[in-house]
Amino acid sequence: MAAITLIDDDENIVASVSLALESHGHAVKAYYDGVSGLEAVEASPPDLVILDVKMPRMDGMEVLRRLRQTSEIPVIMLTSKDDEIDEILGFNLGADDYMHKPFSQRLLLERVKAVLRRARPEEEEVGGAAAAGAAGSKVMKRGKLTLDPARHDSLWDGRPVRLTVTEFLLLQALAQRPGFVKSRDNLMDAAYDDQVYVDDRTIDSHIKRMRKKFRQVDSEFDSIETLYGVGYRYREA
Repeated sequence: MAAITLIDDDENIVASVSLALESHGHAVKAYYDGVSGLEAVEASPPDLVILDVKMPRMDGMEVLRRLRQTSEIPVIMLTSKDDEIDEILGFNLGADDYMHKPFSQRLLLERVKAVLRRARPEEEEVGGAAAAGAAGSKVMKRGKLTLDPARHDSLWDGRPVRLTVTEFLLLQALAQRPGFVKSRDNLMDAAYDDQVYVDDRTIDSHIKRMRKKFRQVDSEFDSIETLYGVGYRYREA
C-alpha cells in the first residue's frame, strides 16, 4: 500500500481516481486546489503525488516547482490541455510521468504502479527479481560520483545532489559503463516500465535538469556528454 496525495479541482476526477486507487489498497488524500495540496504534502510527505496542471489558487506547475525546491517525491502530472509545451515544462520542472485527460483508470493504475516500483527498488518480488534488485543496489563509484541505490543517495565529490527517481535511474544507467553510448531508447528502458512510453524530448528534459543540478554543486561538471543524433554517455573524470 502507498500513501498517495491527489490534487485536482475536478470533483468527478477526484472521486473516480480515489476509488480506483483505494480499491488497489492505496491510501488516498485528496485536495481541490494547489495551495491546500502543497501545504498537505509539505506537512506529511506521501509516497506519490498525482497533480493536475490547471487549478485555482495555484496551478500544478507552480506546485511542482515549489515542491522540487525541497523534495524529490515522485509526481505524476495530469492535464486536460492538448499542448506538448505543458508536458515539456512539466518534465523540465521534475515531473516523473505525465497523463492527458481523459484517461482510463487501468492506464493510470499501471503508471502509478510503475512509478512506485521505480521509487522502491528494494521492494521487488522475491526470486530472480530480488537478486537483480540486490545486484543493482550496490554503491557505485565513478570518479567524483557516488550512487547508493538503496538509499537513493547521489554524491558528487562528497556533496549531495538531490535527484528524482527518474533522474537517478538515468544516471545509474549511464554511469554503469563509462565511455559507452546509451541511446535514448536504452535510457527509456532503464528508467521506465514497458507499459510507459515517452518520447526523446522527455529523456532530453531529464538530462538537462540533471546537469543543472550537478552544475549547482560543481560549475565545471561535464561528465554527461551528448552525442548528437546518437544519445548520451558518462565520462568518468
